[in-house]
Amino acid sequence: MSNSKSVTGQSLHPIRIALLDDHLMILHGLASHLAGVPDLQITGSFTASSQLIQALANEQGDRADVVVIDYTLRPDDIDGINLIRALRIRFPPLRLLVMSAYYTPATVALALRGGAHGFIGKEQGLDELVAAIRALAAGRDYLSAEMSQALQARQDKPEPPPHGPSPTLLDHPDLSPREREVLRCCLHGLSVSDIAAKFSRSIKTISNQKQSALKKLGLRRDNELFQLQHRLEDK
Repeated sequence: MSNSKSVTGQSLHPIRIALLDDHLMILHGLASHLAGVPDLQITGSFTASSQLIQALANEQGDRADVVVIDYTLRPDDIDGINLIRALRIRFPPLRLLVMSAYYTPATVALALRGGAHGFIGKEQGLDELVAAIRALAAGRDYLSAEMSQALQARQDKPEPPPHGPSPTLLDHPDLSPREREVLRCCLHGLSVSDIAAKFSRSIKTISNQKQSALKKLGLRRDNELFQLQHRLEDK
C-alpha cells in the first residue's frame, strides 16, 4: 500500500505505522518518538502478534503502510521468520520492517529471505529508524550501508570447513532455516515442548531438528551448546 503523492512529490497523507514489541517501555518509547515526526502516524501499538494480526484484519481502509516488528517476542508467541511469512501471506501490501537486538548477518539474511523489506538493529538511532520507515513507504528496501556490506561479504566468503564451530552459531552454513529457529529458541532457554507449542509442530519434529542442528555444529549436549555460545560472545 503506497502513499499517494502530489505533483511536487510530497506525501498527501502521513505514513501510517503499526508497532509490535513485547517490551512495553520500548513500545511506548518508539510510539512517542514516531508520533512526534510530522509525516508519520501511529495506527496501533501491540505487544502480541495476535493483537497485531487481528487489528490488521479488522481495519477498513486505514491499514498501516509500514509495520515495525520485533524479531524476538515472548516464548508463547509467534515471531521471527514465521511471523514475517504469516504477515506477507495475509497482508501482501504491507511493508515489513524488522527491528532486533540480534542484528547479525545470519539473522538479517534469514528475515529478508522470509519476506521482510528492511531490518534495523535496536542499537541504531531513532533517526535511522525514521529513515528506514520512509524508505519502505516509498517502495524501497532498507539496510544500513554497514549491514549491506556485511551481507555481501558473507555471500562472497568461501564456506568454512564442515567440521568445527562456525564464527557464530546461527551462521553455520549447513543449518536449515528451521534448525536456526530451533537453536535460537534453545539459547533463549525454551524446552523442546515450548518450541513445539510456539511453532505448532510436534515434539518429535522439534527434537529431530534440534539434534540435527547440534550434530552439524559438532555438539552432543545442551551444555556444550551454551558453552560454545558463551565462548563466541566473549571473543
